[in-house]
Amino acid sequence: MTKSNVFENSMQLLTFQGTAITNIADNAASGALTDLYLSLHTADPTDAGDQGTSESAYTSYSRVAVARTNTGWVIAAGVASLNANADFPQATNTGPDCTYFGVGDLSAATSGRLLYSGAITPLIGIADGVTPRLTTGTTITEE
Repeated sequence: MTKSNVFENSMQLLTFQGTAITNIADNAASGALTDLYLSLHTADPTDAGDQGTSESAYTSYSRVAVARTNTGWVIAAGVASLNANADFPQATNTGPDCTYFGVGDLSAATSGRLLYSGAITPLIGIADGVTPRLTTGTTITEE
């Protein structure tokens, strides 16, 4: 069974911009997330994983906060994309390539709920002096 195009778009708006789905779902009145956190992964975290599964651990790595608003995310036709490039901290060592990214709810590089994940094309090679970047071409589509 699939979702309608309208509902896919509504789910993206709720998740990435905190926009309520009338008579179905509201953004939390108190304690709602104000940011979502991007993570880099060295392998597919899978549907069963959490945000810490196969997460990159290069020296100086940390997750990147993106505002859960229309200034952080663009939503169109059920597709969410970054409103601006997201730069991770510059690597100070060589490490495994990053082949997947994630979107989750915790800033700390521990577990945390993984909301979405997807492949990075082309992959991001981690080496001393490299600043890993997810661009505005990074998209998340409802299935």
